[in-house]
Amino acid sequence: MSRKSSDYEYQLLSQKDGCSKTLGLFSSSHDALTYSQCHQRGHSFDYVPKVTQNDFTDKSQGFLSWICNLIVTFLVFLVTLISFPISGWFVLKVVPNYERIVVFRLGRIRPPKGPGVVLVLPLIDQWQRVDLRTRAFNIPPCKVTTKDGGLVSVGADIQFRIWSPVMSVVAVQDLNASTRLTAQNAMMQSLSKKTLREIQTERIKLGEHLGMDMNEMTKPWGLEVDRVELMLEGVLRDPDGGQSGTLIMPPSVPGLEGLTGPIQQLAMHFLSQTAASHTSKDVVDFADELNSGPVAAVRCSSVDGLLDRVRSVLSEELVHQVRACYHFHISTDSGQTNNYYVDLTQGLGACGDGVLPREPDVSLCVSEKDLLAMFQGDLRPFAAYSSGRLKVQGDLNTAMKLETLIRLLKTT
Repeated sequence: MSRKSSDYEYQLLSQKDGCSKTLGLFSSSHDALTYSQCHQRGHSFDYVPKVTQNDFTDKSQGFLSWICNLIVTFLVFLVTLISFPISGWFVLKVVPNYERIVVFRLGRIRPPKGPGVVLVLPLIDQWQRVDLRTRAFNIPPCKVTTKDGGLVSVGADIQFRIWSPVMSVVAVQDLNASTRLTAQNAMMQSLSKKTLREIQTERIKLGEHLGMDMNEMTKPWGLEVDRVELMLEGVLRDPDGGQSGTLIMPPSVPGLEGLTGPIQQLAMHFLSQTAASHTSKDVVDFADELNSGPVAAVRCSSVDGLLDRVRSVLSEELVHQVRACYHFHISTDSGQTNNYYVDLTQGLGACGDGVLPREPDVSLCVSEKDLLAMFQGDLRPFAAYSSGRLKVQGDLNTAMKLETLIRLLKTT
C-alpha cells in the first residue's frame, strides 16, 4: 500500500461497544477529532498523548523533573564530547535504510532515529533496532468447524511489516508471537462463520477479508498485514445434510499457475463442471443384436478383476501413448494396504500385484473404492485429485495420462 506519511496519521481502535464508527488503517485529521471521543486509554504510552501522531512532546513531565533531565543529559553529552573520538566508537551507530532505532532517554520515549549515523548517549539512552522489511510466517493447519457442520484443516501464509517503529516497541512485548496468535484466532473465528462450500471456492476473497480484520486488531501495534493466503489442507468431515462436492481448490494446479486467483477459481469451476458432465455422459452401452434393450458396461467388483481387464487392453499403441510406469498403494476398507503396478514403458506393457524392481514414474495413493470408480469412468482422476481422494507423488501431468487407459477400458 503506497501512501504519504505526511498526509495521514494513525488512529487507535476503540474498544468500547458504544463507538459506532470504525476507522481504517489511516484516517485524516478531520476524523481524528470525532474519533477522540471513543478513545480508550490504558496503554504504556499514555504519558505522551500524541505519540500516535508522531508528536513526542511529554506534557505530563513536571518542571523539576524536566530540569533534572536536562542537567543529566548535558553532563553526559559534555563527557562524551570531551572523550571524543574514543567515545565515538560507542555512541555512534550506523542505521541502514530498512531499520530505525527507538531510543528511551532516562526511560522516556524519543523520536525514532535513522537512517544514517545516529548518536546514542551512554548510560542514559536505551535503544532498540526495529526492522521495517516485510516478514512472513506460516500458520500450521488447524481444525475448523464450519457454519454448516463440516470440519476442515486450514492453514495460512501471512506477510506483514512494521510501519510505526515506536508503536511496535511500546505497545506490544513480543510482536512476532502476538501477531501469530492474533492471526490464528482471527482465521478460526472468520472461517467458523463460513460454509464449507464458501471456504472451498472463495479462498482468495476470504484471505483478503481476513487481512482487513487482522489490520483492525494490529493497528495499535504499528503493524500492517500485507497479504494473507489461505491453504485448505483437506476436508475431515462433510457438512451436515449433504456432501461437500468435488470443487476443492488444491494448493497448486499444473497448467493454471500463471492465472490470477479469481481466474484460476473460474477455470477450476469450469473444469469441475466439465468433469461432472463427462461423468454423466461417458457411459458405454453395448447394443445386442438379439435384444432391443441396451447392455450396461461391464463392472468390476475387485482390483483383481480390474487387473484382468487392464491386461486385455495392453498394446504397443497404448505404451507409445503413455510411456510411464505407475505404482498404486491401494487401501481397503479393512485398513490393509496392497501394492499394484502398471508398467507402460516397453513392449506390450505389464500389470500385476507387488512392487516393480525399477523406480516408478508416478506413485498414487487411493482407496480401493475410488480406484474402481476411476477405471470404470465414475470418477475422473482430476476430480479425485482436486478433492484430495487421490494423492500423487511425481509428475501430475504423467499421472493424468491414466485417462488414456481409462478411456480404452470403457470402449472395450
